[in-house]
Amino acid sequence: MLQQLLMLFGFFSLVLALVFWVNKAVSLLDWLMGDGQSASVFLQLTLLSLPTILVNLLPIAAFAATVYVTNRLSAESELVVVQAAGYSPYRLARPVVFFSLIVAAMVAILSHVLVPLSVQELDMRRGEIARDVTARLLTEGTFVHPTKGITFYVRNISAAGELEDVYLSNSRDASQRQSFMASRALIVKGDGTAGNDAPMLLMFDGMAQTYELDSKRLSVTRFDRFAYGLGA
Repeated sequence: MLQQLLMLFGFFSLVLALVFWVNKAVSLLDWLMGDGQSASVFLQLTLLSLPTILVNLLPIAAFAATVYVTNRLSAESELVVVQAAGYSPYRLARPVVFFSLIVAAMVAILSHVLVPLSVQELDMRRGEIARDVTARLLTEGTFVHPTKGITFYVRNISAAGELEDVYLSNSRDASQRQSFMASRALIVKGDGTAGNDAPMLLMFDGMAQTYELDSKRLSVTRFDRFAYGLGA
């Protein structure tokens, strides 16, 4: 009886895990694709979310396995046979008690060890993705908004990683609006001096426009080369 309980517990756990995983993976995949992340990042975040999924579905799978096995043994009169052989109700309940202890131990390990570790690592990975400005900007032919008040557009990304026909708008300042347009651009890492590791947007052959909202004055500056920090 314990063997049947464990087998059906594994089966129901697998089915429920797939259902919950697919439901969670769809929203996760949509979010990661929107940020331009790779399949390896999707796989890592999916694996990190599994302990949280399992800790919620293992009790359900255990209940379903217990009900199914008990109902099948009763329908096939196996319980009647073992009772006629002299098995007491306590003896019949022993496999279920052992099974419940095994499931309780698994849930306890997940709840107190694996889930906190996975949630901590998942939050860390999500933070890294949120700070990965480069991946969020590299989307061809689409206006993207990596943060509130920022709009970025690139028409094409060459094989060498050069951005062609770039537009950047910054409306976070309440007193002015800034817009940058360039025929070519590159995103590079900071030089590391004075703790500056933030990426930089290097624009070539372009124009910067600053519109003062109070005075309604528009300033236009044309440039050959211009560096714009993306850290903030």
